[in-house]
Amino acid sequence: MDTRTVGVEEEFLLVDPNSGRPRAAADAVLRPGRHGHAGLPHGGTDGLLQSELQSEQLETGTRPCSSMTELADQIRTLRHSAAAAAQAQGVALAALGTSPLPVRPTITPEERYVRMAGEYALTAAEHLICGCHVHVAVESPEEGVAVLDRIRPWLPALLALSANSPFWQGRDSGYASYRRQVMGRWPSSGPTELFGTPASYRTTVQEMLDTGAILDEGMVYFDARLSRRYPTVEIRVADVCLLMDDTLLVAALVGALVETAARAWRAGRPAPPMRASQLRLATWRASRSGLRHDLVHPLTGRPAPAETVVRALVEHTTPVLAENGDLITVEGLLLGVLKRGNGAEQQWDVHQRSGDLSEVVSYAVARTLES
Repeated sequence: MDTRTVGVEEEFLLVDPNSGRPRAAADAVLRPGRHGHAGLPHGGTDGLLQSELQSEQLETGTRPCSSMTELADQIRTLRHSAAAAAQAQGVALAALGTSPLPVRPTITPEERYVRMAGEYALTAAEHLICGCHVHVAVESPEEGVAVLDRIRPWLPALLALSANSPFWQGRDSGYASYRRQVMGRWPSSGPTELFGTPASYRTTVQEMLDTGAILDEGMVYFDARLSRRYPTVEIRVADVCLLMDDTLLVAALVGALVETAARAWRAGRPAPPMRASQLRLATWRASRSGLRHDLVHPLTGRPAPAETVVRALVEHTTPVLAENGDLITVEGLLLGVLKRGNGAEQQWDVHQRSGDLSEVVSYAVARTLES
């Protein structure tokens, strides 16, 4: 593929600027004509805003981008535009994977979400989490499935880098990404076995639908999947990142990871044979530890320091990053997150200093627009 485009979807909390508690304000922000403000049109496919399961959150979606410079501009513009639209309705935008403060979320009153609330009970009622989904273009379903099979061992490292959800319902969860634990409540979430072919992928999805345990294909919550709407693979494992720099780092690594996997497939190299049970353990460890402690090394299946693992990811994708002119940028962004910590580390630091979870939210609101 001459130009493998990359797009990013980011989910954000809408919070009260004074108390820090999430506010069910998505309708006001998305449909501002009802409330006397010109605001933004919505529709994430065009790089603007759209709703999510809960009314306390918004999602942005960039257009497909051909370079990291273009993607960085899109991410920055969308975050600032979403924050301005939120501010006009009296709320603030916060790039947090979970709410540090207690909240009883409000289901968005759309037919599909109401059905989900009825079917999945407390799992849906409590599901106020924010992720970062990266779409990377693929030439065909065959290439897409080959990529999914070959990137699986590296996805936990992306979760560790992006981890930004240590607090849940007013408590320190002890996890760098508690969002990952909440996501695991859904019947279709997590790592996958090897698919091998598009036919096998489609059969797997259809068998899931046939059980009746998921309502539709949109509920195939694999850590990485074929997009239902676009000619892309969609990598869904990451938390929403506190800083735009970290979002760009995740996106650059995902784009290079996809191209690296596609090249391996074209060269006839088989997919790593790790079982889904092993991948679940590696994902749990990344969720628990983030960058604080050991991760499971994707090449050995054994514990290794987090920095060793994330640097192995960069080394794995270095030929593609260098070819694209992104290697120096990625190395600089990685050095930044290793020095200051990911979003979870920053949240923990603020809470340790202040003892006040509302201060954590205020800090996140300010950092959401910094780069």
